[in-house]
Amino acid sequence: MRGRPALLAKGRGTPALFLGARGAALSRQNVFLIIRAAAVRADITSTISPHTLRHSCATHLLRGGADIRVVQEMLGHASVATTQIYTLVTRDALTEAYRTSHPRAR
Repeated sequence: MRGRPALLAKGRGTPALFLGARGAALSRQNVFLIIRAAAVRADITSTISPHTLRHSCATHLLRGGADIRVVQEMLGHASVATTQIYTLVTRDALTEAYRTSHPRAR
């Protein structure tokens, strides 16, 4: 926010996170197109969307040890059950847990 005070002033106090060059809120479609273009420039071939970034952020927070209730609040989920979708265990995580925790793996 400190880097774009002129745009914030043009936005007239909008709660929008992403502002265009004229200070107005970007549409969902514009945000999607910007993210997709960035993915193409980064040579990412899988489909990337704003939701992909949201999902990745939540997953990294949880894998990094963030409390699930905190992540629930950040995402605005009414139920913690919705947030639990982000806690799916990967095959690598299962293998690592077995390797480091099970006596037969030693």
